[in-house]
Amino acid sequence: MQADFQLTKPLREARIVVAMSGGVDSSVVAALAARTGAEVIGVTLQLYDYGAAVQRTGSCCAGQDIYDARQVADRLGIAHYVFDYESRFRDSVIDRFADEYMKGRTPIPCISCNQGVKFTDLLAVARDLGADCLATGHYVRRVAGPNGAELHRPADPARDQSYFLFATTRDQLDYLRFPLGDLPKPQVRAIAQDLKLAVADKPDSQDICFVPNGDYASIVKKVRPEAAAEGEIVDAEGNVLGRHLGLIHFTVGQRRGLEIGGQKEPLYVVRLEPESRRVVVGPKAALAVRSAHLSGINWLGERQREGLTAKVRSLAKPSPVRFDGNSIHFLSPEYGVAPGQAAVLYEGDRVVGGGWIEETVAAELIAASGRPGARRHKARFRPKLE
Repeated sequence: MQADFQLTKPLREARIVVAMSGGVDSSVVAALAARTGAEVIGVTLQLYDYGAAVQRTGSCCAGQDIYDARQVADRLGIAHYVFDYESRFRDSVIDRFADEYMKGRTPIPCISCNQGVKFTDLLAVARDLGADCLATGHYVRRVAGPNGAELHRPADPARDQSYFLFATTRDQLDYLRFPLGDLPKPQVRAIAQDLKLAVADKPDSQDICFVPNGDYASIVKKVRPEAAAEGEIVDAEGNVLGRHLGLIHFTVGQRRGLEIGGQKEPLYVVRLEPESRRVVVGPKAALAVRSAHLSGINWLGERQREGLTAKVRSLAKPSPVRFDGNSIHFLSPEYGVAPGQAAVLYEGDRVVGGGWIEETVAAELIAASGRPGARRHKARFRPKLE
């Protein structure tokens, strides 16, 4: 197949920089770019310690992954460069990840990484190299619209990564290319196998690349040891039901691990209170949210109020919403909405904008008051990472 890189000049006169993480997706992007006849340069950012990651699968941008990217570049006959961004990644992603947990918020490091290291620093590297575009292995589609480039969901909904790219600016989107947006994952692996790339059967990277074995609590404790302080498990009225070994072991919506038997109905983690180190639990109905106030809103489409859906987790189904001021109002109660999460807005398959959730309004508060927005509070919800 011939990927469409949508450049204004003949591809044989163009230079394409490919972000190569060492996985099968970015490796196939490099192969597709090389097929165009353009000059292709592979760039890998070393984001964290070689030694800690060299033997671990399911990561990216360190150790074995850098070696794999170099092997693919050699196979394709393209140039390959590695840039050390470990300090920048630690400051802008890992430290922020730990600090968000300390505040009882939901860290989404993949968005922070795309917003900073990948789509700011790497894009600057590509421009410095004189590239006509930067191509990545994200599963999204870049569509030419009447008012410029648009960001859309991919053809394969099971691989949709649009949630993590809501903070992409219009200027960045003009420069970026996503050649895998129209391909299902099996076809991507088939291309890698046909080209005999060593990464053809390599497992996909996990969402949080720097967290060994999914144990995010250990990362937070390493960066912020005070995060492991013990505290109380209480109900909505403040009655003590038990104790815990640190807020970092709990997420909103969680049932297991509470170890507070003898209750009349199942209890869920409803919110986390970092100041008092309390885990607040309640029935499932207490998780329902009707509204969320957003900050840092980024618009990739026209600002609009109606006809929108929103995702508050990457794997969640989009929910119908109305946008008003800087808030979204769910037409039906939404569960597991947390400050620190991203709310990404869609019009059909197109990403039109999004922002960071700062405050939520519980559905039960609206029902009690009889009007939306009657009591806004900073509920420190933290749902499970996906």
